[in-house]
Amino acid sequence: MHIVFAASECVPFAKTGGLADVVGALPREMVKLGHEVTVYLPLYARVRPLLSEGNGGKSREAVQSITIPFRYYNRFAAIVDGGRREGVQFYFVDCPELFDRPELYGTAGGEYADNAERFGLFCRAVVEATKWLGVPEVFHVHDWQAALISVYLRTTYADDSALHGAAAVLTIHNAAYQGKFPPQTTEQLLFPWSLFTMDKLEQYDRFNFLKGGIVYSDLLTTVSRKYAEEIQTAEFGEQLDGILRMRGPDLRGILNGVDYARWDPAADNNLAAHYTAENLQGKRACRADLLHAFGLEAVGDGVPVMGIVSRLATQKGIDLVSRIAEELVSRDVVVTALGSGEPIYENFFRGWAFRHPGSVAVRVGYDDALAHKIEAGADMFLMPSRYEPSGLNQMYSLKYGTVPVVRATGGLDDTIEEWDADARRGTGFKFAGYDPKDLLAAVDRALEAFQDKEAWARLMRNGMALDYSWEGPAREYAEVYEEAARRRA
Repeated sequence: MHIVFAASECVPFAKTGGLADVVGALPREMVKLGHEVTVYLPLYARVRPLLSEGNGGKSREAVQSITIPFRYYNRFAAIVDGGRREGVQFYFVDCPELFDRPELYGTAGGEYADNAERFGLFCRAVVEATKWLGVPEVFHVHDWQAALISVYLRTTYADDSALHGAAAVLTIHNAAYQGKFPPQTTEQLLFPWSLFTMDKLEQYDRFNFLKGGIVYSDLLTTVSRKYAEEIQTAEFGEQLDGILRMRGPDLRGILNGVDYARWDPAADNNLAAHYTAENLQGKRACRADLLHAFGLEAVGDGVPVMGIVSRLATQKGIDLVSRIAEELVSRDVVVTALGSGEPIYENFFRGWAFRHPGSVAVRVGYDDALAHKIEAGADMFLMPSRYEPSGLNQMYSLKYGTVPVVRATGGLDDTIEEWDADARRGTGFKFAGYDPKDLLAAVDRALEAFQDKEAWARLMRNGMALDYSWEGPAREYAEVYEEAARRRA
């Protein structure tokens, strides 16, 4: 089967979140299963140097020019050949006036004002490009930036015989990001006004890219079983819960996988020492290395080290952390934190570390090597998200024997089993209510368990034994593709 992936991000080219990791890893797994896979991405300014390296400073065009019509003008896009990597063919939509910019979606001042035009062009260019470069059995489109591909296939290109048999699968990575624009976007992208209705593209008098994808895709997926349930509720559906309940029979929850080639304490080059579930000795050296990196060498062996690697935002539960901050440090723990985000929370962490220099250390920003050191060197990992569609850090933590303390939502609930000291079963600690008292109670359970070193070692090994690689999710996606293709046939 030929599968086309279309997305706005993919490692190693462009990344702002977990979407990029999925689009970087899943196509490789599908190739291993015997499928032909092509990935289409926008040609951002940061990507261009990666494609011209070793090619005389130039990139090769697979399609020289595609005309993309708008209401009052045309734009022209080329398709640049990104080559084949681990069996996956990459193509890039090149429209310099729209994509040759410093950032992917906007600057600190806000999102780019023409994002509807940018990603409308991207979607239509992908559809047109496949008629030159190979129409797939299935288009797998990701998030709002690629969701209009499904709409174009069933409206503008509905009578195009070349595309008639192509199915569309939409993955919702985070329902909070929908691509909402003024009603005039309907005309700008040359859709008839008959599509701007509450059962199609309109949502509270806004043109909604994601909603269009939900309505017109053959099948829908999201990134954990729990999140698939949650987005059909008013609390987590971000005002799309009604249409998602209607499409409920067509919605599948498939947990994201982990790239163990990058995240494995037995081989991670960022660590001071390697270790395995059978021989945990190296984790002591990793703990010492982490404390040294944060200037906290005086911490005793009996003091638990808590790690945080997070976007500093309300979605990640940082408001809960701020409300238990003083009680937490009174419990004789050390907190090492890495992240950036909303200024109010960056300032909270800076102030917390200033008040408690021997117990709290923070690095504002992102440092990949330090993220690995925290995963390996901490004793427990704090992840109290308000919602978490899939989550990766809790799965990294399990592999590194760093016990997660999480809120029971989305992928966090799917991947963490509450520790049962009597049965010696479980992999971490969970709390359900979005309340600082519930978070503190979960932390206290973890701190109590930490005092029993034999039980704690069992808890660590339980998590390290789990396999959250991409192999299983890839097979689930293959079944989704086959079902979508059968429906379209």
